[in-house]
Amino acid sequence: MPHRRHFSPERPALIGLIGGMSWESSAQYYRLINEAVRDRLGGVASARTLMWSFDFARIEALQHAGDWDALAGQMADAARALQKGGADFLVLCTNTMHRCAWAIDAAVKIPLLHIADPTAEAIRAAGLTRVGLLGTAFTMEQDFYRGRLEDRFGLDVLIPDAEDRAVVHQIIYRELVTGQVLETSRQAYREVIARLAARGAQAIILGCTEIMLLVGEDDSPVPLFDTTTLHARAAVERALGA
Repeated sequence: MPHRRHFSPERPALIGLIGGMSWESSAQYYRLINEAVRDRLGGVASARTLMWSFDFARIEALQHAGDWDALAGQMADAARALQKGGADFLVLCTNTMHRCAWAIDAAVKIPLLHIADPTAEAIRAAGLTRVGLLGTAFTMEQDFYRGRLEDRFGLDVLIPDAEDRAVVHQIIYRELVTGQVLETSRQAYREVIARLAARGAQAIILGCTEIMLLVGEDDSPVPLFDTTTLHARAAVERALGA
């Protein structure tokens, strides 16, 4: 088990960020983490971070080719580089690549702050148990993410139907990862969210780190849980010893 060091505002941890998947969401992580540290410590305080940023074109090609072994190897290499650089713990700045979280855990001695955990904790703290999940097709359809939410936190996770899943996935890869935010796509997401709510979802998990660029609370009849923001805040809490 990784050794848990003591961190405090006087001795904050060095956060190791595995990013670039896509850089659009990694930039949000950097902003959110630094804003949270400034808000906590005041003045011109900012976070101690070290980032490994991938070329997402190569990652995306391997994802759609289904070469998860190669992807796991690349995630492990990034984790080792950040550990060697002095990172105290790791934040993988993407939901989809948590499919390879096991490879990171096996490669290094420092802990990985799993993106699903602060999200699930926030949902449970709100007294909710049945949630809709939006994300890439990999995140919505495979068990690595939904299974963690269900098995570790007892959540009932709904996903969109096949047609809606295709729409959600395509908008992420064709638009959001390149910084395109289109009103037609926002409306499409609103309709998907409404259908999940009609099926009984008490809240919606924005389970792709770029989705926060497209929709907010005004676009949903039920609460939204943005994994990017929750993950970034949890990283700051750990870094400052809370």
